[in-house]
Amino acid sequence: MTEAILLERERGLLTLRLNRPDKKNALTRAMYGRLAEALQQADSDPEINAVLISGSAECFTAGNDISDFLQQPPSDLDSPVFHFMLNLLECGKPVIAAVAGAAVGIGTTMLLHCDLVYVSHDARLRMPFVNLGLCPEFGSSLILPRLLGQARAAQLLLLGEGFSGEQAASWGIATEALGSGDAALSKAREMALRFDELPAQAVCISKQLMRAPDRQLLRKVIEEEGALFTQRLRSPEAVAALSKFFR
Repeated sequence: MTEAILLERERGLLTLRLNRPDKKNALTRAMYGRLAEALQQADSDPEINAVLISGSAECFTAGNDISDFLQQPPSDLDSPVFHFMLNLLECGKPVIAAVAGAAVGIGTTMLLHCDLVYVSHDARLRMPFVNLGLCPEFGSSLILPRLLGQARAAQLLLLGEGFSGEQAASWGIATEALGSGDAALSKAREMALRFDELPAQAVCISKQLMRAPDRQLLRKVIEEEGALFTQRLRSPEAVAALSKFFR
């Protein structure tokens, strides 16, 4: 079986590459568990200075694997998806993301917790939670209204409208938009490797200071969203919407 999460080390950089191309890198429980474990290990490894999360030059991730999601839905905050969320939130090392093609659901919300995000111009980002009978997750109900204002956040979270990589960069969701998926991957790797040249403790302390003011509030919101999200998974609206994928 092909490894769905590839771990690649290059000097002080650990790359976590989503590698499930036949399913558009859709995320399963096992993949969330692997990502959570890798983030935790990277955070405690003194030889790792940065973490890069990427997909391929054609697709970042289509979000949750619906079949896996329905067969084993997260039931509480001890589920692998929440371990991944909290380990990404708590990671003291810089986390960089490279995004090309589709970035759906958590494929977009995880970017809100990365320190640097490089996207292709034609990347397609979307958070269709309401469309699936669900609710926002991973702190997006707090972060997006603050970042974009209530009106634009409502377009993305209440209507589930998609947006491009160029829009993500202009709105501050991404650091920079580049011309192609290969260019986004290359730039993300280049910038991630720059952390090898910087004093590691100074970088980590600076990240801690930047994140500290909202850290506890954000964790509380993620937990509240998570509790409501797991409830919504069992609602008639969500069951009907998610079941359409198998008709």
